Amino acid sequence: MKPQLLKVSTGPAHSFSVRQDLVPYINNRWHYHPEVELIHFKKGTGTQFIGDSIKQFRAGDIVLVGSQLPHYWRFDDGYFTEDTSLTADVRVAHFNENFWGTQFLQLPENKGMRTILEKSKRGVQIVGKTKKVVAELLERMLKAEGTERIILLMEALDAIAGCNQVIMLSSIGFRHNFEESENDRINAIYEYSLANFKNKIHLEEIAGVAMISPNSFCRYFKSRTRKTYSQFLIEIKVGHACKLLIDNKLSIKQLCYESGFNNFASFHKYFKQITGKSPLIYQKEFMQAS
Repeated sequence: MKPQLLKVSTGPAHSFSVRQDLVPYINNRWHYHPEVELIHFKKGTGTQFIGDSIKQFRAGDIVLVGSQLPHYWRFDDGYFTEDTSLTADVRVAHFNENFWGTQFLQLPENKGMRTILEKSKRGVQIVGKTKKVVAELLERMLKAEGTERIILLMEALDAIAGCNQVIMLSSIGFRHNFEESENDRINAIYEYSLANFKNKIHLEEIAGVAMISPNSFCRYFKSRTRKTYSQFLIEIKVGHACKLLIDNKLSIKQLCYESGFNNFASFHKYFKQITGKSPLIYQKEFMQAS
C-alpha cells in the first residue's frame, strides 16, 4: 500500500510551517512526509489512520506524527453534505527534526524532546491536562513571528515530553511499503470500506476495488497492514460504535446494529477486545471525563 508523498511548503521567512485548516478535505488521503506533524483538532470528528492504528478522532484531540509515518484523517460523512452546518477547525505544525541544527537535539538538556520525537515515529496521542497546554501553544504559534515561533514549538514539544499521559498509536512492528505501483490502492480500500462497513463486504467485492484477485487480496492486505481485512473492518465498526456511544443518542442495542454488527454478543466481544472495556463502561468513563 503506497501512501502519497506530501510536500510541505514553508514561507521564505519561516523555517517550519504552521497553519489553520477550516475545511475537512485538506490532505484527505493516506500520505506521509519527512516532516514531523503536530496536529490539534479544535473542531471535527472522523476516523483516524496512523500506521496500522485505526480509531475515531474528535474535537480536542492532539497527535504527534513522526517523520515518514503514513497517516490519514477522514472526517465523518456529515461534513461533506451540501446543507451541512458542521465545521472543521484544525491547527497543524510541520517541522524537520533537525531544522534547528544537527547538534541541537543531541544536547543533554534536550533528552526529553529527543525521546518524544523518537516515540512519534509510531504516532503519539496526547491526553490529560497537557492537551490544553499544547493547544494554546499551537494557537499562539499561528500568529507568532521570528524567534518566538521556534520557542513556542520547543515549549509544545517539551510539554509533550514531560507528559506521562500519552498513547502510542501504531504498533512497534509496523513498516510501510513505498512501491510506486500501489499509489492509490490504499485510498480506494479505505474509502470503500468506510462507506460500506455497515453492510457485509464480500471478498470479491473489495478485491475488485483493489484491482487484484480475491486470493491475492488476502495475502496482500495482511502483508502490508499486519492484520486481516476482517480485523480491519471490525476495528472500523468498533471505532464507529465508540463515536455513537459518545454521542449518546442511541441505546446499546441500536448502536450495535448501526455499527454493522449482526448480533449483540459479537459486538460486546469485539468491543471489549479492542477497547479493553465494555460499551457501557466506555461510555460512562467518557461522560465522567468530559
